[in-house]
Amino acid sequence: MSLTGYAWAAMQGLVSGLTTADVISANQPADGARDILLVGMDSRTDAQGNPLSDQLLAQLRAGVADGVENTDTLIMVHIPNDGSKAVAISLPRDSYVNIPGFGKHKINSAYARAKAAERNKLQESGDTDAKDIELKSAQAGAKTLIATVEQLTGSSIDNYASINLLGFSDITKAIGGVDVCLKDNVNDPYSGAKFTKGKHTISGVEALEFVRQRHGLPRGDLDRVVRQQVFMAGMAQKVLSAGTLTDPGKLSDLTAAIKKSVVLNQGWDIFGFAQQMKGLSGGQLQFQTIPVVNMDYSTPEDGQAIQVDPSQVRGFVQGLTAPPGGPAA
Repeated sequence: MSLTGYAWAAMQGLVSGLTTADVISANQPADGARDILLVGMDSRTDAQGNPLSDQLLAQLRAGVADGVENTDTLIMVHIPNDGSKAVAISLPRDSYVNIPGFGKHKINSAYARAKAAERNKLQESGDTDAKDIELKSAQAGAKTLIATVEQLTGSSIDNYASINLLGFSDITKAIGGVDVCLKDNVNDPYSGAKFTKGKHTISGVEALEFVRQRHGLPRGDLDRVVRQQVFMAGMAQKVLSAGTLTDPGKLSDLTAAIKKSVVLNQGWDIFGFAQQMKGLSGGQLQFQTIPVVNMDYSTPEDGQAIQVDPSQVRGFVQGLTAPPGGPAA
């Protein structure tokens, strides 16, 4: 599959309007492979730090505004240097890990803890520009989250991309929805997910409800991770399909949604990445989840969490990402 003229024009327009953040160390080793951290945020702002309206937040079922922004989804994608079969490794949001500078907590709080600390520091220094504080503190949150994932997995993150609730909703609508199939009826008041068993094409708020549900699932957060993986696979296939890349209307809607809701690290070669992604349709992306020790682990101050063994996680990740014929790092 090759990118069409429409697609390249859309890519050029997208690059010129992207929101970027300085969150990746400039001295990352360049081994040719690419490790990307994908983050789904329950943020109440857009990519530029502007607050979303109360009406929009209600439509997105964003919940109570408690000032805390947790990361609902964490996926590390490893793309080999030859662009062959990639692997997406999910990190359950309640994994109990060491967060550099903050001690042991659930991994989904790494971003929020660092962001809050930086916000307080900026305010105490006399910074009164709300937008400046939002963007700088968000950058600090992303850096700490990246450091946490690197420490847990033993991998060096080369690229970072975060998407907020609004963006996820808009992107799924722009591509015409994603097909899912449920074995049973679903009616979850917590996430709002309400579906009959069977096949559905879902987008917008329904897609958010689908990937956020964990109550009522046998394994809770681990089953939610499986849902996210299934949905992400369908979403990637839809985005990379000719039906999206050759449709000017869909491409226009897709780039508009990305511009207002996605934050990427500075210096990411999006054109090169697009070329690398061309071969990842048709089953060239596999999904895995890090091993867990205890699904119902009692923590000193964070309630119930998922216990993981960092050395076991690093061995698992390196076993998946080591080059063929080479030793796992």
